[in-house]
Formats: sequence, structure tokens, C-alpha cells
Amino acid sequence: MDKLEEIFRMQSALNARIGVHLPPPSDEEKAKWILNYTRAMQQETAELIDSVPWKWWAKYQKFDEQNAKVEVVDLFHFLVSLAQTLGMSADDVYQAYLKKNQVNHQRQETGYIKKDAEDSKHI
Repeated sequence: MDKLEEIFRMQSALNARIGVHLPPPSDEEKAKWILNYTRAMQQETAELIDSVPWKWWAKYQKFDEQNAKVEVVDLFHFLVSLAQTLGMSADDVYQAYLKKNQVNHQRQETGYIKKDAEDSKHI
């Protein structure tokens, strides 16, 4: 089992322990959990921001790299749960990443001078 598959397996076990079984059976439940996980990710992003000295006017702040790493992992927990909410497996995420990465490289090669949502429809 590769590492990403193991992470998905572990997250599924943690979610089940919490009482959350993904993917949800209805679109209404999916919408609820998408909002739950994206809100949680917003909070974790705020906590990550607080790990770096972003207040340019304050002299007391210090970069807390260890906490920044923990917040990235917290974000990853919720991101995996979000993927699972949408019924995505580790392999689904990997395959979509490969395709989207290729699109992003193509965008850079062409200068990405115009927004084209059509270039990602195949993902």
C-alpha cells in the first residue's frame, strides 16, 4: 500500500471513530460536510498564518516552523476527508492531480493570458 492510500485509510478510520461515514448518502449531506470541512480548513489556514510573523508593525512575533508543520498536517486531514466526502479515493486524487498538473504546466507555457475553464473539464 502506498503512503497516500495509507493516509486515506487512516483518515477513514478516524472519521468512522468520530461517527462520520463518507461519502454521505445524499447530496444534502455531501453539501453539509463540504461546508464543514472547508470551514475547518479556513480555521486551520488561519492557525497556519498565525505561525508566521504577518503583523509587520509588531516586533514580538516569531516564526513557529514546528507549529506551521502541524497546521499543514491538520489541513491535510480535512482535505482528505473532503476528497472522501466527494467519493474520491487516493488513486482518484492522484490521477486528477496528474491531469491538473499537466494543465498548469500548459498554462505556464502559454503565458496563462486568459482564463479558460474548459482546459480542466477533462479532470
